[in-house]
Amino acid sequence: MLEDKKKSASSQAAIILAGGSGARMGSDKQYMKLCSKPMIEWTLAAFTSLFDEVILVLSQENISLYGKDLEARGIKIALAGKTRIKSLISGFSKLSTKAELIAVHDGARPLISRDLILACMKEAKKTVASVPAVALKDTIKKISPDGRNVVETLNRAEYMAVQTPQCYKRNILEKIIKKTDLKKDYSDESQILEELGIEVKIVKSDNCNIKVTTQEDIIIAEAFMKNTKKDKPKCRKTRFGFGYDIHRLVEGRPLIIAGERIKHKKGLIGHSDGDVVIHAVCDALLGSIAAGEIGVYFPPTDLTIMGVSSRSIAEKVLEILSARHAEIIQIDATIVAEEPKIKPHYATMRKNLSEIFKMDIADVSVKAKSKEGLGDVGHGNAITCYAVASVEA
Repeated sequence: MLEDKKKSASSQAAIILAGGSGARMGSDKQYMKLCSKPMIEWTLAAFTSLFDEVILVLSQENISLYGKDLEARGIKIALAGKTRIKSLISGFSKLSTKAELIAVHDGARPLISRDLILACMKEAKKTVASVPAVALKDTIKKISPDGRNVVETLNRAEYMAVQTPQCYKRNILEKIIKKTDLKKDYSDESQILEELGIEVKIVKSDNCNIKVTTQEDIIIAEAFMKNTKKDKPKCRKTRFGFGYDIHRLVEGRPLIIAGERIKHKKGLIGHSDGDVVIHAVCDALLGSIAAGEIGVYFPPTDLTIMGVSSRSIAEKVLEILSARHAEIIQIDATIVAEEPKIKPHYATMRKNLSEIFKMDIADVSVKAKSKEGLGDVGHGNAITCYAVASVEA
């Protein structure tokens, strides 16, 4: 049994077929976002957690775009063929000689569970080949060649819908490849075993192991992920955070707001450069993942960081977000100041924040309000910023 990848590394491997064109999706489905993460990454995660040897079969375009990064992660890359079986042959050619038991999986089945992989591998090891399958729900009709008329109603109890991973002993997969008619486009490789008279064992699966083929399937897959059971991939959540900061204006200090140095007779005083916007945004981002606030990481009692650039504070916050696998979606900052006028600097501030927080400028909002002469801000003695941030994590 495949208990973990340390025990299985010398004898078991996975080939993931992800070279399809996505014609029915209208785009490359392998890299379409599923719960804010490319679909193929969900699939890979299921297999790399169990196998040390994983071969991913991709189109030439996707190899050019992602191949180096994938190989750096220890994933072998193979070039997809024009048919499924040609892609399988390409993937098979990358296998090490140690691989004795092989799982072949569709890249477009991202909700594959650990339990199902283990069950299919166990059955193939005990026999020679296994496929996961589910009972049919709908009435099955045989239709006329032109697709216009019903010819016969079939007994659905005699049929099942087959999924992947389809698992084989190496010598059996070699027989499949040798027997293959390369002019034919097989729907799956186990089909060839029928011609060879080799029995394929059924492993009962469920409908969560969906193959994403149409736009509707994305909706269904995400619904499964949001209502996930123990070992199904979990959908990332949209999280929100709120940030606030205020600094006094004093003479003799540079005025830096949202990374922009503005000509003014006064500047913001603080333990750092006093950039209220970056501080408020950083607190909003930390709040979105419940990671405290910037004072935890840059305490005002630490004299060694006196005058630290707020850009350095932002870099630390980005490190924390990265460690939590959080991706910034949007930032909205509202500056409250009586002086100087902020509106002329909107465009530059948005550009600065988009660069500092490594995001699209279209997802950054900066605006300003006055206090109509009320309080310290209204008297020109301070500037305040409120910020809201959203992340996927």
